Amino acid sequence: MGDRGATCDNGDMNTSAPYSTSTPSDDEVIALTRAWLEQAVIGLNLCPFAKAVHVKDQVRYHVSRHQDWDSLAAELEQELCFLAKVDPEQVDTTLFIMPLALAEFLEYNDFLDWADRILERLELDGELQIASFHPHYQFADAQADDIENYSNRSPFSMLHLLRESSIDRAVAAYPDAAAIFEKNMVTLRKLGLKGWNMLPFVVTKEQR
Repeated sequence: MGDRGATCDNGDMNTSAPYSTSTPSDDEVIALTRAWLEQAVIGLNLCPFAKAVHVKDQVRYHVSRHQDWDSLAAELEQELCFLAKVDPEQVDTTLFIMPLALAEFLEYNDFLDWADRILERLELDGELQIASFHPHYQFADAQADDIENYSNRSPFSMLHLLRESSIDRAVAAYPDAAAIFEKNMVTLRKLGLKGWNMLPFVVTKEQR
C-alpha cells in the first residue's frame, strides 16, 4: 500500500498489473448499476439522499477490471484523490465498481478494511468516507438469506465513495438515521425476496 505518509500528490497510479477484459462490458456494468440505483436505492427509497445527486448527474460510475488487491488498491487510491479534488457540483459521489473481483463477501470485507487504511494514509479520512455494497452483503447479526441484507446488496462488488460534507448535509435534513434503517427493514420485509427478484435489474442480471 506504500508509505504511511503518502498523499494524493505522490506519483501516478500503477497500471502495470494485468487485468481481465472479459464480459460484461463497462457499459453493461454501469447500466446495471444505474438500474439498481434507480429501482432499488431510489425506487424503494432505501436512501433518501440518493435521488438528488442522481437527478443532477453528480454520480460517477467507475468500473475497475482489476482482480488482484494491489491493482485494485492503486486504482481506488486514484479515485479517492480524484473525488477529493474535483468540484462537488460536477461529481458529488463515486461508485467504484469491481465486477471481476471480491466475489466472496468475507474477502470483500477484508479489502474494505484495507480501503479504509488507504483513506487514512492519504489523509482524506474526515473528508471522504467509504460505504459498502456487495451481491452477498450480510449484516453481522443476520442470516445469509435474510431480506434485510438486501438494503446493501448490489449487482456487483462496489465501494461507495462519499464526501463527509454531503453526509453532514444529509444528517441535517434527516437527523434520525436509525429511523431510515428501520424504515428500510420494513420496506424490504413487505417486498420479500420474491418481490426483490422481480425488480427489472435483478431479472436482467439473471438473464445475462
